[in-house]
Amino acid sequence: MMRLFLWLMTMLILSACDAIADFSGAVISAREGEVGQVTHVVDGDTIDVRLADGIYRVRYIGMNTPERGEPCHREATTANRGLVEGKDVHLTRDVSDTDRYGRLLRYVYAEGIFVNRALVEAGYAEAVVYQPDEAFYEDFRRLEQAAAQAQRGCHPTGIFDDGSAAR
Repeated sequence: MMRLFLWLMTMLILSACDAIADFSGAVISAREGEVGQVTHVVDGDTIDVRLADGIYRVRYIGMNTPERGEPCHREATTANRGLVEGKDVHLTRDVSDTDRYGRLLRYVYAEGIFVNRALVEAGYAEAVVYQPDEAFYEDFRRLEQAAAQAQRGCHPTGIFDDGSAAR
């Protein structure tokens, strides 16, 4: 367990470096979006955030993590928690504002880390296209392939092997 924790922390640090290098424009634009504080981590791809006018449920764009009861749900939730719990976050949107459940759809940045990207890169999330929001899909897809090949995160469980990138 300690080895997994150390590996995860290393991946998160490396992800932070990559996010700053590869997504410097996105990080800058994140400062132009909404800013809030994470009040609750729901699971691997959903959080509650306190914004200026209330608390909102936020669903990460461009990626998906295992649902409750599925293999690796707890691990993906723990990875997300390590990135955002109690932290200030910058939220940016793509095309859509909310999903059919009323959740805000956003790219999430915490302490200079592009969280959506970090979770895919570490293998705790799969790249998914939720039309029309696809600004980072190709990058996420490339990172997911590398994570799968390296058997990082949830990939050894086979949870992401459904053959579909659309939801």
